[in-house]
Amino acid sequence: MQSQADLELIDTHCHLDLEPLAPHLPRVLAAARRAGVTRFVVPGVHPDGWQRIRALATAHHEILPAAGIHPMHADVANDDTLAALAGMAADSVAIGEIGLDPAYPVPLEIQEAAFREQLGLAISHGLPVLVHCRRAFHRTLQIMREERADRVGGIMHAFSGSLEMAREFIRLGFCISLSGTLTWHEAVRPLHLAREVPLDRLVLETDAPDMPPQGHRGSPNQPAWLVETLLALAAAKNSTPEAVATATRENSVRVLGLARERNVS
Repeated sequence: MQSQADLELIDTHCHLDLEPLAPHLPRVLAAARRAGVTRFVVPGVHPDGWQRIRALATAHHEILPAAGIHPMHADVANDDTLAALAGMAADSVAIGEIGLDPAYPVPLEIQEAAFREQLGLAISHGLPVLVHCRRAFHRTLQIMREERADRVGGIMHAFSGSLEMAREFIRLGFCISLSGTLTWHEAVRPLHLAREVPLDRLVLETDAPDMPPQGHRGSPNQPAWLVETLLALAAAKNSTPEAVATATRENSVRVLGLARERNVS
């Protein structure tokens, strides 16, 4: 493999604004650059954090900000917070992370209402969406079809659904994001997805500080370890790390409109 620093990977989902990464951000970014990770999409999960992410993106050109209301905070979605989210759109590369997750105590009807509102906002501003979904794939797909999410596309974050569901989201113009779970010894579904989903529909993420790769389980995840997911995907595809790095980078740029929004290629 060529020098890692030349890979130019994009971490499409990492929470650099949160503990324990935020206090050590210069060190975290430097380690990532040495590993070949050069851009970082940082999604908002609660209105309280949006301005913090905006400030990070202003200070660090490689940080690409997103803003959204996570399903675990869906009960804070109201006229005021949605108006504030609309105000964040001009400085964001995506709306997210948003979606459905019955594991959280917020009732699903409230999650669904917030999800629909944010999909509509994304469409009105021409922004892709970063979708969080666990154990609610059919309902999530139904809502995305009804709200015409295909008009903007986006990324299915840390996708844990079946290959059949992945194909349905791909038909809506979405990419499937693979995370450090692909490297776990017990990984079955992520490995199946890595093998079967076309490379031109895959992107990579860490979800740092969560979901560290196998060799770092028990430690807070960080973007530098994205290369381990890259190597696992290259092995699953019987391809080279360089080819997979190029493909996933180009997919990220395309689906997030980075060339248009951030003047990068």
